[in-house]
Amino acid sequence: MLWLSLISLIAGLFKPVLVLWFLDRFNRLKVIKVYGGMALFWLLLSVLFSVF
Repeated sequence: MLWLSLISLIAGLFKPVLVLWFLDRFNRLKVIKVYGGMALFWLLLSVLFSVF
């Protein structure tokens, strides 16, 4: 899921409509908020599980 979030983040920075098709407005800031937040969540979750 982390890799999928990062790939979507990168794709959305080039063309936001590809990954934000479900919203009414497409811009790069929303891409960073949605997919950047998901990527951080999955990264922190994987770090926590690798430590414990």
